[in-house]
Amino acid sequence: MKMYHSLLFLLLLPVFTQCKSPDSQPVPMSDEALMDTVQRSTFNYFWDGAEPNSGLAPERIHMDGVYPEDDRNVVTSGGSGFGIMAILAGIDRGYVTRSEGLARMKKIVSFLETADRFHGVYPHWWYGETGKVKPFGRKDNGGDLVETAFLMQGLLAVHQYYINGSSEEQALAQRIDTLWRDVEWNFYRQDEQNVLYWHWSPEYGWEMNFPVHGYNECLILYILAAASPTHGVPAAVYHEGWAQNGAIVAPHKVEGIDLHLRYQGCEVSPLFWAHYSFLGLNPTGLKDEYCASYFDEMRNLALVNRAYCIRNPKNWKGFGPDCWGLTASYSVNGYVAHKPDEQDDLSVISPTAALSSIVYTPEYSLEVMRHLYDMGEKVFGPYGFYDAFSETEDWYPKRYLAIDQGPIAVMIENYRSGLLWKLFMSHPDVQAGLKKLGF
Repeated sequence: MKMYHSLLFLLLLPVFTQCKSPDSQPVPMSDEALMDTVQRSTFNYFWDGAEPNSGLAPERIHMDGVYPEDDRNVVTSGGSGFGIMAILAGIDRGYVTRSEGLARMKKIVSFLETADRFHGVYPHWWYGETGKVKPFGRKDNGGDLVETAFLMQGLLAVHQYYINGSSEEQALAQRIDTLWRDVEWNFYRQDEQNVLYWHWSPEYGWEMNFPVHGYNECLILYILAAASPTHGVPAAVYHEGWAQNGAIVAPHKVEGIDLHLRYQGCEVSPLFWAHYSFLGLNPTGLKDEYCASYFDEMRNLALVNRAYCIRNPKNWKGFGPDCWGLTASYSVNGYVAHKPDEQDDLSVISPTAALSSIVYTPEYSLEVMRHLYDMGEKVFGPYGFYDAFSETEDWYPKRYLAIDQGPIAVMIENYRSGLLWKLFMSHPDVQAGLKKLGF
């Protein structure tokens, strides 16, 4: 009840507080207070909104109570990886106590120890009550290596948070280590090819046939596959599969801004490609033979997104310097990977795009955060900003997706303290994997 009242108070806070300065002018909410309000509310998606049996993140939470058939209690592996990191930050900030946080992490790990796995690899979705796979598609009913990488990114951060703690915390870290060592990354090369495949099914085998090449959101997949101490892949898998023997390098300009990498299938990508791999992997100072600065590349990707929305070639209502951000999210018609081109720009702003870019574009992202918060309950609810909206279409669905909420809370924390970056990057296996690949 106390937490509920605290949350209600936060939701009712205006952007301008009621306290007065000596000259009786309203005092704007500080950037720190604004970030904390947004982070705390978004954290609650993964804390109060968690599926009860597993403790994991629901794929979606719809405040209108309308769900796809058989989807209300479905939990997501990748979104839960992001959520685990958001919970860690909440523990560290005192949103919940350390003992409450440990109890939740133990529940999550217990679920993961018995839930469906396929050569150590988790599916995209489970039924939260049973741990049985829910197919993401007809043939996608087995292991999802990319979503597993997102989950492992979070678990390795948890491992580092607890490894030097109490005996109970250290015991949990050891259980996480077992889950990490069980992932058979090498199996997903499909007969020792020098590339990783996204899916494998016990029923359909390799029929999904999705080799993962870069650049997209999957860099973390190749780093963790190289880092595994038990089922690791050789460096050639990265260089030939991900980087395609250097073809990943393709310097070009978009909106007059330099991009160095080839964005697979498009000139410029949805903005989540700058987020998912870098929730734990710190892009600051990160480089390899294909990219001299991953931080600069991802910053430029965000700046392209912003510049396009300011130019606003389709003249949408609301787009501008304080309202930008195109990425994969709910849309006016289904789910769309919005991006800065006229075909995939449907007037929809996805708050996660600009807010999760705060580590790259802090001043610009804070402008968006403040503007959106000032819009009030049309776009902000009990678990932070709703997934997407369109002022042009007067479309404001009160719905959330885990995979969009998680990066907001995690990247705000990384901007404020670097906590998740410090934890993940400190893992010795991660350091070994980066060295192996030439980072």
